Amino acid sequence: MKKQIDANDIYFADASVFDIFSYPFIYGNPATALREPQKIVLTKTLAIRIFGDASKAMGQTVFFSNNFPNTVTGVMEDAPANSHLNFSALRSLPAGYAGGWQDGDIYTYLLLRKGADARKLEAKFPAFYAKYLQKQMGNADYHMGLQPLTSIHLHSHLDYEISANGNIHTVYIFSAIALLILIIACINYMNLYTARSLKRVREVGVRKAIGSRRFQLVGQFLTESILMTGLAGLAGFLLAKSALPLFNQLAEKTLSIDFQNNELLTWGVAGVFLLLIGLLSGLYPALMLSGYRPVIALKGQPGEQSGGVGFRQSLVVFQFAATVAMIACSGIVYKQIRYVNHKDLGFNKKQVLTFHIDKNEVRSQVGALKEKLEQNPAIESAAAASNPIGNNSIGSTALFIETNSGEIPSTPQITQRFMADADYLRTMEIKLLNGRDFSKNSPADLSGAVLVNEALVRKQGWTNPIGKRMRFPADSGGNTSELTVAGVTNDFHIYSLQHKIEPLVIRFAPPSEQDNMYVRINPAKTAEALAYIRRIYKTFDPEATPEFHFLDENFAKQYRAEQRQGNVLLAFAVLAVSIACLGLFGLAAFAAEARTKEIGVRKVLGASVQDVVLMLSLDFVKLVLIAIVIGTPVAAYAMDKWLQNFEYRETLSWWVFALSGIIAIVIALATVSSQALKSALTNPVKALRTE
Repeated sequence: MKKQIDANDIYFADASVFDIFSYPFIYGNPATALREPQKIVLTKTLAIRIFGDASKAMGQTVFFSNNFPNTVTGVMEDAPANSHLNFSALRSLPAGYAGGWQDGDIYTYLLLRKGADARKLEAKFPAFYAKYLQKQMGNADYHMGLQPLTSIHLHSHLDYEISANGNIHTVYIFSAIALLILIIACINYMNLYTARSLKRVREVGVRKAIGSRRFQLVGQFLTESILMTGLAGLAGFLLAKSALPLFNQLAEKTLSIDFQNNELLTWGVAGVFLLLIGLLSGLYPALMLSGYRPVIALKGQPGEQSGGVGFRQSLVVFQFAATVAMIACSGIVYKQIRYVNHKDLGFNKKQVLTFHIDKNEVRSQVGALKEKLEQNPAIESAAAASNPIGNNSIGSTALFIETNSGEIPSTPQITQRFMADADYLRTMEIKLLNGRDFSKNSPADLSGAVLVNEALVRKQGWTNPIGKRMRFPADSGGNTSELTVAGVTNDFHIYSLQHKIEPLVIRFAPPSEQDNMYVRINPAKTAEALAYIRRIYKTFDPEATPEFHFLDENFAKQYRAEQRQGNVLLAFAVLAVSIACLGLFGLAAFAAEARTKEIGVRKVLGASVQDVVLMLSLDFVKLVLIAIVIGTPVAAYAMDKWLQNFEYRETLSWWVFALSGIIAIVIALATVSSQALKSALTNPVKALRTE
């Protein structure tokens, strides 16, 4: 039975791939599996999906989009999920394949001998380039370098990575935020503990009166703090375990809490960490409580130990400065994501869907396919191209480009390249600024005409770009081909807005390269259009089921990492606000209890409830205002650095920081007012009675 694969994560590889990577084989021999052309090694998951049983895959023939047969010579375990190299199958290279050094879609892995120095090897690359490559590349700026495999996912910022990378800076940022929230929680413990200290003043007095030393009291309070931290750590572990699925959904990660490996070490580190937190958060309250004078303490009054107010207030300022910064950062991230999703990209991305044309036979009939599609009123226009834009995977090529003086230099330039048919500009609503578009009836356009964007014209300094020539580097046989500029388009984005618009050359796509359809549909008839496209495509390829992608979704996917960061940051901000409010509530309770007599005197002298509430609230609003002054420039600096990841970005708007400050003040007032109101409503006679 004929088997056809519709998978987008199948790579070509040479026979040495299994010498470099130690993928475990279930069936087959890794040493010979890809030695011959037209062979394929399936992962276990794909083998089961196709054949139902991985053991039945060996020796079977599977077919790709162009009906090219491949014999299954191996079945291997699935590639690890935490690898940057994820695939469902590996194919042997085509017969006679001789990839050049200008091929940007080939990834090369080297396995160095044990003990080899990578820097010494890298130092030999310039000589290697001069001997073997310079003749092909001319004087192009071509750099060869090594990159450790372990640094690719978090430390690489190169274009055209084989899969989406993470960013070590993001890890650092969220680690710092987590540490910041932990510090805020420790501050809360200090404030809440000191707020409750008046309840334990007599206890301290009694203990001191019967002979307890200060270090004994400090030990007692630190022990309480450590026990409290231990219980909190256990509760936190259980909460993290239960909330992890929700966090993974929010951050689109697959994190897990696993103590199976290095269990003793993990628990040991966690224990030491909790001990340090308990000591650090409990030290100040322990020193403060143990310092009460016995005579004063026996009366239930803190006496001179009511000092330290400035220290506690500075802790609240720190809490709210961090909170204001996180609220502002969340606002800037949201604003930037909204900006990139709504920015004019130089074409109309709305209601344009793309799908891949699998078979070569269908690609040769693209003209008839477009004609059939456009017969339905739900389809406004259709075009074909070599790649779907918005996926950050268009590619580039080396060209010798004519200067403004009419000379073609000996140094090639690396430019982005794209292939499209004569209906592409019309379908995408890209403007033609100068010259003409491709012509369906011109065979010369297929072999020699190109369109260029404004960026290339600016870079070359052309005053009259129409008719300018370009030339490919000579191939191994010394052959080359010349291209002529037929028209100039406006600058439009083929990549996400993290990337600057670069010089672009658009060639007329031959049938073999017309493997992606672009269809603009009527927004009022989306469902009808999708059903019609599926039905018409079935008449050209009965076995295929086209997978539709909308262009606006293609571009939105490129900002998913930033969107996830914004979601996680917002969650952290909400958590930080909640914790900071607890600390503020504790400090308000402490201040209200310490000023009980003052409040009583003010009420006896005629102060209203509103006056008392205002008096207590203003003290804390001042602290929040100081926090805003500190937190705002920190957030502005951090977001300025983050926005530099985008070539096209929003400006830092003052109103975002102002709104963050207002939110912080409202939250502070809402937190403090309840405690202030409670104190203001207390009977002044009760407050003024003699102990």
